[in-house]
Amino acid sequence: MDAAMVTAIAALIGAPVAGAAAMYGSKVAGRAQREGGVIGGYDSLTARLVAERDKAETDQAKAEARVQTLELEVARLRLLVTQLGGQP
Repeated sequence: MDAAMVTAIAALIGAPVAGAAAMYGSKVAGRAQREGGVIGGYDSLTARLVAERDKAETDQAKAEARVQTLELEVARLRLLVTQLGGQP
């Protein structure tokens, strides 16, 4: 066998091996990209849920403060009605 024949055989064997390696590499890269997209989506969802929770907690605190203010106002008005001789 001369050098040309060895080169031709190496090319015939090397080409399918290189193609298989490229397909495997592409498959692995695609999987990594999908997993990265899933993690990014999870992070985005988590950030939105945390923001919604924080807003809900703030709204609840405001509502509780408003209830306390109204309860004090009701107590003040009951006292005023009683002082004026009425029945609350």
